[in-house]
Amino acid sequence: MKIGLDIMGGDYAPKAIVLGAIAAHQSLNAGEHLVLIGDTEQIKPILAEEGFNPDHFEYVHTDEVIGMGEHPTKAIVQKPNSSIAVGFNLLKEGKIDSFASAGNSGAMLVGAVFSVKTIPGIIRPCLCTILPKIKGGTGLLLDVGANADCKPDILLQFGVLGSLSAKNLLQINDPKVALMNIGEEDEKGNMLSMATFPLMKETSLFNFVGNVEGRDLFNDKADVIVCDGFTGNVMLKLAESFYVLTIKKGLKDEFFDRFNYEQYGGSPVLGVNAPVVIGHGISSPLAVKNMVLQSREMITTGLVEKIRMAFK
Repeated sequence: MKIGLDIMGGDYAPKAIVLGAIAAHQSLNAGEHLVLIGDTEQIKPILAEEGFNPDHFEYVHTDEVIGMGEHPTKAIVQKPNSSIAVGFNLLKEGKIDSFASAGNSGAMLVGAVFSVKTIPGIIRPCLCTILPKIKGGTGLLLDVGANADCKPDILLQFGVLGSLSAKNLLQINDPKVALMNIGEEDEKGNMLSMATFPLMKETSLFNFVGNVEGRDLFNDKADVIVCDGFTGNVMLKLAESFYVLTIKKGLKDEFFDRFNYEQYGGSPVLGVNAPVVIGHGISSPLAVKNMVLQSREMITTGLVEKIRMAFK
């Protein structure tokens, strides 16, 4: 198994990424290897500082970087030797089994769709994130930013993607899938949610339990909550702020500690032909470590193949 990691992506790259790779290496099993993609001249001094044997990693040198503010499509085309572009080429050629980066998220989405392509039958890939539950355990929220505008059939497919991910990544046997709305009643919502509800109610593709409201994000009404990427991203950023607020207010609470993004690594891109994980721009070494372990989980569970089979 070869897990590709972009060491140039993120606000604290390359040091935080390399430190995260070192931490992840301790948790990998025999036969599981990290491939670091980026400027190797910047990697070596960090490894030396840490007294880490460089032979534990494989390296692919690149001399271009896609910045956080660059236009995703233009950057992928105009910087073919960037760490993100090279990473996706390696993924497309099967030289790595997954690719993760805390860099430009738009470039990561564009790169995934252009290189390994969307799984046939899927209209739009999406991003998913983990939700901590108040009584323990976790759930999933999707989409959280890949598709600001959606149509009903796209949300229906997100339900399938979320259900399969909850089964494989969270080991939930029969995930309860719900639609995010402004009320629980069947007829509630805007035009999108009112058109999506009957599609979900009639489907046999997943276990639909109806509408949920924003207050239900962290309870047990649903294991998977589906929404458009605009709504999902707003809720994700709000939820992430809870942990920061507790720290600023000097509060210590086990539940709110679970809102720390570092614990989860990144957001898997669901619906493309290979495991791809997008990390937070401010990723710390702990977040990078968990992003690597998340990549491994996607590989070992065969999630991409199971999604492919579901959409045949």
